[in-house]
Amino acid sequence: MEQKKNSHENKNNQQSQEKDVQSSSSVITVSKEEYDLLKDEAAKAKQYWERLLRLQADFENARKRWERERADFVRYAKEEIICEILTIVDELEKSVELSQQKHEDYTAFLKGVEMILAHLHELLKRHGVSCIEAKGKCFDANCHEALMQIEDDSLPENTVVEEFQKGYTLNGKVIRTAKVQVSRKKKKDEDNLNQTSYSDSTVNQFDSNKNGHKTE
Repeated sequence: MEQKKNSHENKNNQQSQEKDVQSSSSVITVSKEEYDLLKDEAAKAKQYWERLLRLQADFENARKRWERERADFVRYAKEEIICEILTIVDELEKSVELSQQKHEDYTAFLKGVEMILAHLHELLKRHGVSCIEAKGKCFDANCHEALMQIEDDSLPENTVVEEFQKGYTLNGKVIRTAKVQVSRKKKKDEDNLNQTSYSDSTVNQFDSNKNGHKTE
């Protein structure tokens, strides 16, 4: 019985020693210098993380502010030019009103409209709008739109003969093409056909006259 008891105590001692070995193996011993270095790096890592969170919050706020400013710009971008156009509308309405009241004759009214049109052209020019040159120029598909063609041997091929509607550019970009009439040379086949028809008609008339003389 006593031997059994001693065996049990030895077994318990052995298990206790194994636990002590396991506990001692999980503990890492470092020097004071290494501990201080790890402590400093942990503090720096915490600072970097907090800084990252602040930067992320600042970026999110900046993004929202940029979106608000962009929306306001899109909403009110035309405000300046609209105000300038309203001034011209006021002048035009005043001219019409005075003309209806017969306070101005036709010549004065026409001169007033011409002045208003000049103001409008100046407004467009200030905002980068330019008129496309068309009449007398060589046809350019990038800024001209041909609505008609006319045969004219006195002009080079594809010359703009007439302008039906003006074209415009905005800061060099075509925003409306000029509607034009373009010249083309008379087709040689048609000339030859007309000449042949004329010759045949002349021959037939000659033969007819000749036969008529023989019958007499």
